[in-house]
Amino acid sequence: MLSKIGLVGWMLLSPALSPLPAQWLKLPDKSIPRTKDGKPNLTAPTPHKADGKPDLSGIWIVPGPKYLQNLAADLKPGDVPMQPWAAALTKERTTGVHAVEESDANCLPQGVPKINVTPVPFKIVQNPDEVIILYEAFGLYRQVFMDGRELPKDPNPTWMGYSVGKWDGDALVVETSGFNGKTWLDQVGHPATEALHVTERFRRPDFGHLTIEVTINDPKAYTKPWTVMEAMQYLPDTDLLEFVCNENNRDLPHLVTK
Repeated sequence: MLSKIGLVGWMLLSPALSPLPAQWLKLPDKSIPRTKDGKPNLTAPTPHKADGKPDLSGIWIVPGPKYLQNLAADLKPGDVPMQPWAAALTKERTTGVHAVEESDANCLPQGVPKINVTPVPFKIVQNPDEVIILYEAFGLYRQVFMDGRELPKDPNPTWMGYSVGKWDGDALVVETSGFNGKTWLDQVGHPATEALHVTERFRRPDFGHLTIEVTINDPKAYTKPWTVMEAMQYLPDTDLLEFVCNENNRDLPHLVTK
């Protein structure tokens, strides 16, 4: 059963989920490997770029809201070692009393890594010096710079942070920091602060699957880093749709929070 806050968030996102079957269809991509009957072969080998690196390009989606509702859904309680104030706040948020404060309930960015597990498609565009991630949800985007630059030392805090990446074997390792501390990690309400540093390891084991290993390191909210594994599926023969969420959201006064 969804928690109150999870149900609220799910209801807010349901308009975005319903158009999925109405994505641009009947646009066969000739670059997609196919079975004898013409269907996309999602278990085909991992594609590679000209430089030999795995090609992560494509449209991806997480199959369900589990990690949106609770990023630590697969972990034991002790695996998320919270500072006392963070544990108390998370417990309070699970009652739903703070649902109207969640950023996406106010049409504000969801932040990283929460945006990856919103069950709405996102598109990866991979270039040698930059990887771009376009999110259908909220029309957000990320730039992952691969040109050797370092994360900013004294950044202007942002919702989505600043991202740099490098290859470690077949894994794209993305480091992100410079957050404003205003987002939740999930709908349960695990908090984040401006000290949050997120490490993501993107791997494509075959054509149709993408895994993201996410490590949360936020010493102001957690006593040590913790890691989760997320699985994504490839969406063939389709593209992103426009997603608009404006401020002055009229749903907020009607949310049941207690």
